[in-house]
Amino acid sequence: MLIQLIGSAVAVAAMVGLAAWARIPRAAPPLDPQTARQLLDLDYPGYPVDAVWISADGQGAIARSGDHALVVAQLGDSWVTRDMPWQAALGSPIKGGRIRLRTADPSAPRLSLAVSGVTPWPPETHEGLVATRDAA
Repeated sequence: MLIQLIGSAVAVAAMVGLAAWARIPRAAPPLDPQTARQLLDLDYPGYPVDAVWISADGQGAIARSGDHALVVAQLGDSWVTRDMPWQAALGSPIKGGRIRLRTADPSAPRLSLAVSGVTPWPPETHEGLVATRDAA
């Protein structure tokens, strides 16, 4: 009886350990303009991407598609995409070196992208974006 109890405890501990290990997110490689475009083309096929801004740490991007801002951000070991009006993206506050984006989707995660002197937000001109349609 004691051997069965110990065996069950070891089996449960092994399953808990495996579940905990499986939930550890794997770091995604830094985002580049081409990958951002591919992700957005999958989720927003009717929105042609005019230009892409990549965050300073490569963990997100904001793309312009006409009057829409299409946002890509890392969540765990994958990417999430959201859309919002371009003017709302331009007016988003910057706190602690990160732009805080609020979307209309109540279930959306908080989107926070890093900015720096090299990749300032908002871009001063359309050319301040990393990739334009002509360069792709």
